[in-house]
Amino acid sequence: MGLIARRVEADGIPTLSMTSAFSITRSVNPPRATFLDYPLGHTTGKPLEAGLQAEIVAAGLAAFEELDTPGAVKMLPYRWSEDDEWKREVMLSGDARTDRSAEPVYQRDADRRLAEDAGACPTCVFL
Repeated sequence: MGLIARRVEADGIPTLSMTSAFSITRSVNPPRATFLDYPLGHTTGKPLEAGLQAEIVAAGLAAFEELDTPGAVKMLPYRWSEDDEWKREVMLSGDARTDRSAEPVYQRDADRRLAEDAGACPTCVFL
């Protein structure tokens, strides 16, 4: 994301990366970013809390005026919960993803038939 943001900025369009992954954000060095110490996937707030989401987005947008040093990261003050127990639970849950396979996977049988009838899946990198 940092490389893309820097390229867009080179064309004169300001960018802002909103993130919940501080170390990754620092390593890709976007022009400006806000960090929210929430679980991954919740960079603009908790589900179904529109007021909180609006506050977080507004705080993020304010970074356009507040951050003038390239690579600066604004730490947002919001907390996911009263304590940091959620972090331990996230780390203990491990990686539940399924193993990768060279075989194409289709959501529906009709998708599989269409791909097979076409001779192959043109977007599948394994074929």
